[in-house]
Amino acid sequence: MVIFSRNKNPSQHSLYCLLLSHSFASLVLSRKNAPPHRSQVRAKRFSAKAMALVLHAGKTNKNAFKTLIVAEYTGVKVELAPDFEMGVTNKTPEYLKLNPIGKVPLLVTPDGPIFESNAIARYVARLKADNPLIGSSLIDYAHIEQWIDFGSLEIDANIISWFRPRFGSAVYLPPAEEAAISALKRALGALNTHLASNTYLVGHFVTLADIIVTCNLLIGFTKLMTKSFTSEFPHVERYFWTLVNQPNFKKVLGDVKQTESVPPVPSAKKPSQPKETKSKAKEEPKKEAKKEPAKPKAEAAEEVEEAPKPKPKNPLDLLPPSGMVLDDWKRLYSNTKTNFREVAIKGFWDMYDPEGYSLWFCEYKYNDENTVSFVTLNKVGGFLQRMDLARKYAFGKMLVIGSEPPFKVKGLWLFRGQEIPPFVMEECYDMELYNWTKVDLSDENQKERVNQMIEDQEPFEGEVLLDAKCFK
Repeated sequence: MVIFSRNKNPSQHSLYCLLLSHSFASLVLSRKNAPPHRSQVRAKRFSAKAMALVLHAGKTNKNAFKTLIVAEYTGVKVELAPDFEMGVTNKTPEYLKLNPIGKVPLLVTPDGPIFESNAIARYVARLKADNPLIGSSLIDYAHIEQWIDFGSLEIDANIISWFRPRFGSAVYLPPAEEAAISALKRALGALNTHLASNTYLVGHFVTLADIIVTCNLLIGFTKLMTKSFTSEFPHVERYFWTLVNQPNFKKVLGDVKQTESVPPVPSAKKPSQPKETKSKAKEEPKKEAKKEPAKPKAEAAEEVEEAPKPKPKNPLDLLPPSGMVLDDWKRLYSNTKTNFREVAIKGFWDMYDPEGYSLWFCEYKYNDENTVSFVTLNKVGGFLQRMDLARKYAFGKMLVIGSEPPFKVKGLWLFRGQEIPPFVMEECYDMELYNWTKVDLSDENQKERVNQMIEDQEPFEGEVLLDAKCFK
């Protein structure tokens, strides 16, 4: 190092040189120990484009879609692990070393594994410096995080609570489904209000929040939420269809189509016993049967296989014969198209046998939870399906009442015998969800109520009928 100084005093000049050398050494040392400059961080981030990140998940996993869409926007290469099989791959010891609880998706990076889908999507987004997906200001960043949490806690959680029982992966409980749908509608209402004046969730471009919320909505639109459901939220509809048709979304999602119906509740069927095959018997070589001395008739009779016992008769079949033929009434009800009061209702009372049959009013116990029209209708439809075991012994009318929620569900049932059949109470769990009251035919008001329910009279008890269903 060369030092120029105008000072002619040698001693002062030497001191000046010593101080300057010390300062320079300190500067070099401080630069050596300083954290990497932002440009170095950028270089490291951009180098991720060249390295392969491996995402362990199925090809239809909507949580994996979050990362794959982010990768398209960011320009980062993310590969799906080949031959991944849900429920098998994620239970292997090798996988559990990367994620001890076996959750999916899982991203393997050069610096170690990452699980939780939102964390993975954040990581991939941040591999690119100044990525617009994560916002350009502190408030943008906070709002993006806000909508990510909203999408996970208010939308995804409630859609999954609705989805799992409908697809047989959880026990179906009507009150639980009602609560999930009610909470989902509240969330979609809030989202709809925000989107009324915003194209995207944050700012004027797609962000990480849009990607995650759209993926959270995906199962809802494609599996559960019909057009009649989503039409209540027009701005959410516009938002969802705009995003899934963006090129980077479409590369991952393909063509997205809205479901046309809500899947029915799976019936709880007992697993059938596998039939014994005769293949083994055929494969085994036949052995010569040893001749045994004839046994006494009494002893031989004991070895004869017991004949199959006839199935026990339904207790209702053992009741004294009734003058009312249920099929005749059902036929009259179905075939009467005009003058219903004069023909069908009069015919019913002419046929009715109060000794052999009984009439019952029912009312749903949780009408205050009937806040979604089509869910209420599906609930009633499911009840009638599960009543199929009583078709030989019953006739029923179920009314869904009201023009606005909460909707009321009330019914009228004709049962063989003087009580509700015990086997129906035991095998159809819906029965416990209703209050049951036996009709007092000495009360003319109750008798008229029976007429109105059979006839689907509207208005019924001062309210419009949303729907009327018949079990016959």
